[in-house]
Amino acid sequence: MADDAWTGQSATVIGNGLDEDGYIAREGSLGRVAAEFAPVVDAARERIAAAFGPARLHGGYLYGSIPRGTAVPGVSDLDLLLALHREPTADDRAEADALEAALDSAFPQVNGVGVLLFDTGTLLSELERHDLGWFVACLCTPLLGEDLAEHLPRYRPTSLLARETNGDLALALPRWRERLAAATPEATDSAADLTALSRAVSRRLVRTGFTLVMPRWNGWTSDLTASAEAFAVRYPDRAEQMRLAATVARTPTTDRAVLAALIDDLAPWLAAEYTAVHGEKAPRP
Repeated sequence: MADDAWTGQSATVIGNGLDEDGYIAREGSLGRVAAEFAPVVDAARERIAAAFGPARLHGGYLYGSIPRGTAVPGVSDLDLLLALHREPTADDRAEADALEAALDSAFPQVNGVGVLLFDTGTLLSELERHDLGWFVACLCTPLLGEDLAEHLPRYRPTSLLARETNGDLALALPRWRERLAAATPEATDSAADLTALSRAVSRRLVRTGFTLVMPRWNGWTSDLTASAEAFAVRYPDRAEQMRLAATVARTPTTDRAVLAALIDDLAPWLAAEYTAVHGEKAPRP
């Protein structure tokens, strides 16, 4: 077990998402899953086990609004992370895609299903210690199998954590601009593409805005409104833009002007400010 490692999900939360020792408390649990979503979670557990089996699967996790207990039936999606014994293959991805489609079609209370695939070597690597490792230990709720958090440290809301989680925002900007340019009125599925882009962009900007101020705020939250307000205290000149991003994250838009404002104005400024305050994320292969 890693030094200062997790010992379970029962830590007392004393405020700002920290436990009594000042570490970020794991934010979700199966006990917080609302009754409407319990059948979805049960089915996910059964189907993951059947699809991947112990030879491939080390463990499965929930994350997002469902294990936090804030999910809205018919609006919220189901987010899953699967830790495999070895590097995911094309066949593993195909199994995950089929799992997403099956769960999404079977349960109207979820609006989309997403499955992330990683191998345990990556999740426990030194390179990912303050990104994917932190994500598993703090934001993911064990669903089946062994909990990798037992092999990870506890985390404080430090500048190192900020840098390694969101210090690569600048890399996303060219892709966002390309997607916005491609979603012309004449393009097939333009509205769907703009909606998906607005959801992805706005969520990323709010998360990045929050982690920019996280060390000074001294805590953790996944609440979009709280994240935007924490940012607004430190950066009042950009407060309305971040509040707009939080609104779009909850209610995606097809308004190109709104997306352009987020992608071409707020995002470049945020990327530059983030680098100035916390530095750049360690490069990935």
